[in-house]
Amino acid sequence: MLMQTPDLPWNEKYRPATLGDVIGQKLIVERLRSFVEKGTFPSMIFAGSAGIGKTTCAIAMANDLYRDERTSAFKELNASDARGIDVIRGEVKEFAKTKSMAKVPIKIIFLDEADALTSDAQHALRRTMEKYSKETRFILSANYASKIIDPIQSRCVVFRFKPLNEEEMRAYIERIVKAENLEMDEKAMGALIYVGDGDLRKITNILQSSAMQNNKITEQSVYDVASKARPKEIVNMLKSAVGGEFDVAKAELDNLMLKQGMSAEDILTQCYKEVQGLMVDERVKLKIVVQIGESNFRIVEGANEHIQLEAMLAGLALIGKER
Repeated sequence: MLMQTPDLPWNEKYRPATLGDVIGQKLIVERLRSFVEKGTFPSMIFAGSAGIGKTTCAIAMANDLYRDERTSAFKELNASDARGIDVIRGEVKEFAKTKSMAKVPIKIIFLDEADALTSDAQHALRRTMEKYSKETRFILSANYASKIIDPIQSRCVVFRFKPLNEEEMRAYIERIVKAENLEMDEKAMGALIYVGDGDLRKITNILQSSAMQNNKITEQSVYDVASKARPKEIVNMLKSAVGGEFDVAKAELDNLMLKQGMSAEDILTQCYKEVQGLMVDERVKLKIVVQIGESNFRIVEGANEHIQLEAMLAGLALIGKER
């Protein structure tokens, strides 16, 4: 059964309450359900990009395991808000050492964004995990599991979450569209899946924002809310540049940045995504990717975004002339 409280943001309103309602991550969900059935489980690391179900699975597992006793046996902390060693020695340790009052004798501490913990905090966490392993298990959520120290990784089972595929995203979107009595055609569905890129949190936010403007979700409203370009706009810009039409490519870039308000990072991300499908020689594709990577690096280092993107288009025009 899904939690549906009208006042909540849709990300919370449509968050699955049980593992049985989770969309995607089939193998991981099966393992978690077996842990619930047995009533015992190891500490775990949930690794993967944002919005693909790490927090949802942790909360759903706790709901299935503890039911009405969840608040006394499950503690959720965001490690990016509490990165220091004091939080581990204080709040985390205090909860870890208390005995569970629930029917299930093992408590869970869920640390979201655990890869943001400092090195000292992680070493303190390792000692807490060792000392209170009988009473408490830990679930650490991380975008990058490699940023968690080896002594912690060796004490946990690592589950690697994958971005959802198109079929799974479609099922999730249809669930919300039906519940909210929205209208959505196939073009709008395709646009939402495209801009969502496997991130259900992003999809939900875009869908809710679009629905606040109009009950009928359109392709245009999805791209406007997401501040994304249509794929054809990015493709046309790249094709024009590689074809030697620098002025045309520059005009498309100006439209994306100045009129649509897109950031350089978003444009580069979409360029990288669309270059895979360009009908050009593979060597040209490789050179385009190099140009995108170099522009991204310079922008991250603080260079002027517009100048760097124009320089990238100029570089693509020169690549086109070499063919």
